Amino acid sequence: MRIPPAILAIGRNYADHAAEMGGKTDERPMVFMKNPACVCRNGDAIVIPSICREGGPQVDYEGELAFEIARDCRDVSAADAMSVIAGYRVANDVSARWWQKTGSGGQFCRGKSFDTFCPMTDLVAHGAIDDPQDLEIETFLNGERVQHANTRLMVFPVRSLVAELSRGMTLLEGTIVLTGTPAGVGAGRTPPLFLKGGDTVEVRIGKVGHLVNRVREE
Repeated sequence: MRIPPAILAIGRNYADHAAEMGGKTDERPMVFMKNPACVCRNGDAIVIPSICREGGPQVDYEGELAFEIARDCRDVSAADAMSVIAGYRVANDVSARWWQKTGSGGQFCRGKSFDTFCPMTDLVAHGAIDDPQDLEIETFLNGERVQHANTRLMVFPVRSLVAELSRGMTLLEGTIVLTGTPAGVGAGRTPPLFLKGGDTVEVRIGKVGHLVNRVREE
């Protein structure tokens, strides 16, 4: 899998996830970035780096639908949005919560960007997916289903995200957009359910694919 020129990600794009994390949905998409070097393949290990021992157990799963930009584009209308989408991937927006919230000045990027923190499946062409807003998302941790939703519940659907992200900003060919995760993440549970060495995380999204990654600790 080639390294994308950029990874843009959306927070709070499912109301139930926003609520479980103590927040609410916004009038505009919450946008953050992940380091492109954090991408890894389906079947690769998610490696919890030693730096994540700071702040205690914290590494979390986030099953998400991702889409890829087909060509350089800017100021794309919602009506034309689908014409710039190359296809879709299953992604896991792996997140180190202490680094996300506390360890880096309150900015998300560091806690979302450690190596291997963005496993993804191979690209499925846009034309192979009838409707990106009617896909079932399921995440499993060691065989137990921990997330279950449908992409129709997105606050900002794919069309809107393309239009908003491209306003005044060129999206380069190959850019990956992660569309947000539904409720059920480890940090939203009591007690929290964080990843540890030996775990297996699976994310399944309709016809898009099945992502499987073992977890190991550095």
